[in-house]
Amino acid sequence: MSVPPPLFILGSPRSFTSLICAMLGQHPEAYGMPELNLFITETLEQLSERMKGMRQFQMHGLLRTVAQLYAGEQTIASVEMARRWILTRMNKTTGEVYVELCRKVAPLRIVDKSPAYSTKLEILNRMRENFPNAYYLHLIRHPRTQGKSIMNIADGLMAILANSIDYSTDPPTVDPQLSWYKMQCNILEFLSTIPPQRQMCLRGEEMLSNPRLYFEKICNWLNLSWDDSIYEIMLHPENSPYACLGPYGAQLGNDPNFLKSPGYRASTIKPSHLEGPLPWRPDNKGFMPEVIKMAREFGYE
Repeated sequence: MSVPPPLFILGSPRSFTSLICAMLGQHPEAYGMPELNLFITETLEQLSERMKGMRQFQMHGLLRTVAQLYAGEQTIASVEMARRWILTRMNKTTGEVYVELCRKVAPLRIVDKSPAYSTKLEILNRMRENFPNAYYLHLIRHPRTQGKSIMNIADGLMAILANSIDYSTDPPTVDPQLSWYKMQCNILEFLSTIPPQRQMCLRGEEMLSNPRLYFEKICNWLNLSWDDSIYEIMLHPENSPYACLGPYGAQLGNDPNFLKSPGYRASTIKPSHLEGPLPWRPDNKGFMPEVIKMAREFGYE
């Protein structure tokens, strides 16, 4: 059975990827996933080994997806079933497992936003090898507001896990601009290998300030149906089965702030600025020159 090529949303954490993925996933011809993180490793066994200890939350999205797709619900019992489902597939590649999920939701098209994919070029290349016809939406957020948002979650734990640390200071300084820049570099290098017709780059602030314009643009690009009734459905990401905290053992699988408040609220997002000291740096330093240059190329000031 042929499956529609997935849409992968590429971007740094806290770049509106959770909300936009859930909104796109409400389209009647799409299926919005939580963070699957499958392509982080080559095999499912390697993934299970990697996601232990403080990283085990990165398996929650896959557990919730399997529970929902194969049991029709997300409960403690169905999450245990999902763990057994994973155990029986330990010898499979993550690509094979991903194709299995695509077939399960077909004819719907999977929309996946796992920010961890953009941390390494080898992960992005693995996605292309498994899905040579996939589509990619590059979502960007201003590095100042993205950095503030990252630092507001568990005292910067997300930045620490991403090794977004400036070791030139004593003691070292947690600085989210480092991972913002590295991930954008990875995405840009990867997208240079993807045909232009299968990629799109959007600033999240503009997209959420004018969703009708941009969602119509995306639907036309993906050859998805579009009318006023579909737009109204997409304005309600809270209707996704994954737009809430999950059961014990798989509570997350998405940005925790989104899970606690998943609705779309119409507003104009104010632009930020690139000049001046950064609020998360005790030494009052600003953005690195390369970050400013890249952000300006993206259209920020």
